[in-house]
Formats: sequence, C-alpha cells, structure tokens
Amino acid sequence: MTEFEENHIDVLQNIESGIVQVYRSNPQLLDVDVEHALEGLIRAYQAEVRGRAAPAVRLSPPAQQVYETVKAVCDWRLGREHLYDDAGRPVDVGLTPLTPEEIVACLKRIRKSVTLWTKERGRRGYLSYIIQFIS
Repeated sequence: MTEFEENHIDVLQNIESGIVQVYRSNPQLLDVDVEHALEGLIRAYQAEVRGRAAPAVRLSPPAQQVYETVKAVCDWRLGREHLYDDAGRPVDVGLTPLTPEEIVACLKRIRKSVTLWTKERGRRGYLSYIIQFIS
C-alpha cells in the first residue's frame, strides 16, 4: 500500500462502498460504467478547483447511478453533505473535510484500480474484486 493509500484509506473505502452499493442494486453494472462515472466526477471536481463550471456529462443510466452515489459520498467528505440519524438530526462523525484536490486524487486512484482489474479479470474484474472487501 502506498503512503497516499494509507493516508486516504477511509475515503477510498467510502467511495468504493458507494460503488458496491450501486453494483448490489444493479448486478448488470460493468467496470466501464464505473470508469465513465469516475471520469465525469474527476472532470467536475477539477473544474471546481479551476473556478469553472462543471462540464456537462452524458452517462448511461448505470454510470449515472454510480456518478450520483459517488458524488454524494465525495460531497459528504468535502463537508457539503451531512449524515442524519433516524430522527432526521445531523450526526457529527468528526471528520475533517477534504479539499477538492484530495477528492480528485482519490477518484484517480480508484480509476487506476478499475483499469488494472478490468485488464486482469475482464468486464467486471474490478467490481468482482472490490465486492469481496466491502460488507
């Protein structure tokens, strides 16, 4: 594990949990859908860093579902979204908000993993690999 991965393991796990959540609800999801969603998110957060509007993204319905789920996770880690208890009260989990640059780096790291496992194991190589680690 690299130093980057060690320092951001919780964020990487949060993002991958979102991806697995979508995969469990849609077993037809492919690695390419995940890759397209991650690319769209990377472009959106990079635009934000540069002070520009996020580019329009056209995604297939499965990729759009990954995009929206992972975006919610990223926005939560950026401190823009909150978790709520059953009574609808915000829950403070004591996380320090990340920067958009850190989110971009985490998304790129996961995209690299998608590429690796797709080459190794095929169309669902990444998904079949990570699902064994996310409960």
